[in-house]
Amino acid sequence: MQLTNLTLREAHELLKTKKLSSVELTQATLQRIHDVDSKVKSYVTVTDDLALEQAKRADERIAKNGNVTPLTGIPFAMKDCISTRGVKTTCSSKILENYIPQYNATVTNKLSDAGAVLVGKTNMDEFGMGSSCENSAFFNTHNPWNLDHVPGGSSGGSAAAMSASLATFTIGEDTGGSVRMPAGFCNVTGIKPTYGRVSRYGLISLVSSFDCIGPMTRDVYDCATVLEHIAGHDEKDSTTYQSPVPNYTQHINKPINKLKLGIPKEYFVAGMEAGVESALQESIRQFEKLGMEIHEVSLPHTKYGLPVYYLLLFAEASSNLARFDGARFGLSKSDNAKDVIDIYLQTRREGFGDEVKRRIMLGAYALSAGYYDAYYLKAQKVRTLLRRDFETALASCDLLLAPTCPTTAFKLGEKTNDPLAMYLSDIYVVATNPAGVPAMALPCGFSNNMPVGMQLIGKHLDEQTLFQVGHAYQQVTDWHKKLPHL
Repeated sequence: MQLTNLTLREAHELLKTKKLSSVELTQATLQRIHDVDSKVKSYVTVTDDLALEQAKRADERIAKNGNVTPLTGIPFAMKDCISTRGVKTTCSSKILENYIPQYNATVTNKLSDAGAVLVGKTNMDEFGMGSSCENSAFFNTHNPWNLDHVPGGSSGGSAAAMSASLATFTIGEDTGGSVRMPAGFCNVTGIKPTYGRVSRYGLISLVSSFDCIGPMTRDVYDCATVLEHIAGHDEKDSTTYQSPVPNYTQHINKPINKLKLGIPKEYFVAGMEAGVESALQESIRQFEKLGMEIHEVSLPHTKYGLPVYYLLLFAEASSNLARFDGARFGLSKSDNAKDVIDIYLQTRREGFGDEVKRRIMLGAYALSAGYYDAYYLKAQKVRTLLRRDFETALASCDLLLAPTCPTTAFKLGEKTNDPLAMYLSDIYVVATNPAGVPAMALPCGFSNNMPVGMQLIGKHLDEQTLFQVGHAYQQVTDWHKKLPHL
């Protein structure tokens, strides 16, 4: 039995019945990280000592049969923009290279309370700005299916670690497809929950009105299990919903034969890679075989999704990143500084990468006095139209099906010199973040020997239907069971 290839559900059964210890599972995971991650480069920090200490505590908890959860003793990895007390949290940026938080994010606390075992922090595009994990200040992460290709971004490290069996589940964060795009590129399952379903307290923000923390797993059932444990109201985050979190796994086997699946016509247009379109069309036929009604729907403002997303992203990122000035925490450069402004400039010039600087400048421009109404305010108005598009389409359907990306994972370096081409990679995933609706990516085939991902998009707070439909699909297909050879 290859311990690191176990699903979360399988690992839990073995731990619960004491056929496997958390220490054994954690040791196997850490060993695989040290054996394989030099090729993949998914981890920024590996927490060997902390993980083994947490694993021992989990085994004691299981031995006493005291408050054992499905996550107790399970090794996981966390995207490096989520605060972990006593463990470096860098956002893959030079400006936070040595930052060690003094507190945990709410998600970190919930996973700790459930008994999960943190094996490390994963690489990402700096401050979440990127679609390929090539904007990390430290190193590029590689796609386990082909090491010459990108894993997607910005949660590329979390997706690559999951795909390469370097954790039993991982936690990512999705601002505009940052969980779903890499999940699709790496053949794993990942969800962006409804905005406000999971607390953002302790998340180092990119775009406060878009950011969503979500899990990546081997399959839909595991994804539902993790979301059950990290979702819920948090007094430290006023944007979280007060409504109780459903027991997603309890209802995951409900029949789907009376559900309606919407296919947005604007998402199936010229320009999609032939193998990607073929895999998606086969998935639609599979859902039809499962008894779902298939309907074409329209999201008429789709063409504005990308510019609206990026305008709002630039503006909010410019504001959020103003706190990294060298005066309070993180990197501080004051060589021959004449005044405090000089410290600010030196710190930010040396601490931020090119993509971060580009987005800060564009955001400052969009928010400036002469252009605020023309750009930022107009983008907010069109954001409302995007949200209404989804509400209208989902009024006649239970959920929508779309690609995660028009192509499979592209080669490292292929788009680094063309920011606009990189931005266009996000075309199918960005609109759901301004709309705030949940969306889940799952494997649906291969094209040119690289994974193809589809996404299911649901109504606000209706992750349950996404899990129900995605789980039914994975009962009759085995794409999610395929693993890369490293």
